[in-house]
Amino acid sequence: MGHEIEGARYMTQGVKRTAIVTGSATGIGAAIAQALSGLGWGVVLNYTRSEDEVRETERLCRDAGGDPVVVQGDVSDDKVCRALAAAAEERWGRLDGLVSNAGVTKFVAPGDMEGLNREDFERIFGVNLVGCWQMARAAAPLMKASGGGSIVTMSSLSAFTGAGSSPAYAASKAALNTLTLSLARGLAPDIRVNAVCPGYVTTRWGRRGIGDAAYDKFCAALTEQLPLQQMVGPDDVAETVLWFLTGGRTITGQTLVIDAGEHMAGGISISSDD
Repeated sequence: MGHEIEGARYMTQGVKRTAIVTGSATGIGAAIAQALSGLGWGVVLNYTRSEDEVRETERLCRDAGGDPVVVQGDVSDDKVCRALAAAAEERWGRLDGLVSNAGVTKFVAPGDMEGLNREDFERIFGVNLVGCWQMARAAAPLMKASGGGSIVTMSSLSAFTGAGSSPAYAASKAALNTLTLSLARGLAPDIRVNAVCPGYVTTRWGRRGIGDAAYDKFCAALTEQLPLQQMVGPDDVAETVLWFLTGGRTITGQTLVIDAGEHMAGGISISSDD
């Protein structure tokens, strides 16, 4: 694949490439970190509470040939964002990529107008939107000093459909798409900024949100409707993120949907009332 070719080129140059991947203890973030490690990148792993899981991801990154370092903290806290950038500078003296993957939600049934309050919105926007801004601000100086690089923000198909776990989550991702454009303008020409927008992905996120039985029923119903007849997995998202980090040299300010055709499939939503 293309990212394998790019990865080999980086290694032959004798330059270790490095990246920060927020929210990388499990799921999509862990898959991205492991894939980068397989290319020999140094990766700053980040988590809030899942310490056992992040240590397993750290081990897998080392086994893949990477050089990970772990920083605990919530990206809604600017001090944590600056600590992540400082960890990359201290460990490797450079930074080439940032994947703002950390995200939170609250699962609310469609139409439940009392299911969200102001604090829910502030929490979700604090991580999903403000955290991405703070991470870009913290990382940009080191990336520029390293010769430039690529930022990938983890958005969602919900940004376009308004569906998903909750209106607050969908709204935060729509705002993130606009922030991605603003960052792409502001950080050019040194740093490219793009968003990936997965549909529903087979991670523990949804299963923990609505329970095993409802989640299995939901996945079966969605898979029947998807044009490609398969749900998106973490590795599918990681493959696309790696392409933005190692390729696409003339692409910035884009939002790329990864959804097995879900946007064509009609309106099925995760509901906690199943």
